[in-house]
Amino acid sequence: MNIKEGREYRALQDFSLVHREEGSEEYRVKGTAVVFDTPTVIAEYDGIKYCEVIDRHAFDECDLSDVIMNYNHAGKVVARLRNKTLALDINERGVDIEANLGGTSAGRELYEEIDGGYVDKMSFSFTVRESKYDSTTHTRTITKVKKLYDVSAVDIPAYNETSIAARSFFAVEHEKELAALEQARRRKRLIALTY
Repeated sequence: MNIKEGREYRALQDFSLVHREEGSEEYRVKGTAVVFDTPTVIAEYDGIKYCEVIDRHAFDECDLSDVIMNYNHAGKVVARLRNKTLALDINERGVDIEANLGGTSAGRELYEEIDGGYVDKMSFSFTVRESKYDSTTHTRTITKVKKLYDVSAVDIPAYNETSIAARSFFAVEHEKELAALEQARRRKRLIALTY
């Protein structure tokens, strides 16, 4: 996978093929790239699970001007919003996609790999405009997505269904929580010594 600086990647969902008639030239796939308001464990440090939720309205102001579909976030473009071979449906549940992969040989090959079960997951790459963090529940809620770059067919989800950027966010939060606990212990010790 080609990791681009500042982008976050998530791989959470499965593909389904749109049934095609015998002899048809249709190479359509459907999937759900994003599910809203569903906590997902992104990382675990010292037995503490850190979750992420994508808010139902996170895509309301998102730049969707030229989303592409490709394989493992790299390689040839197999569908694109701009040429209407990729369609996005942002609904109450999440972001659904439908793509016609018949326009390129790489797309048709990818369709056959999805059909054969070799490639069965979806991922998306994006940048975050706004998020909030609840240190009690250890949950990051992404409230605004700045730009959706791509939805990709992936064979092995990167870093166990997440990305370096997300893990870094939670690692920093974990360090802050440990530092706060240590400071509270020191304060308690000093108070005990003064009495």
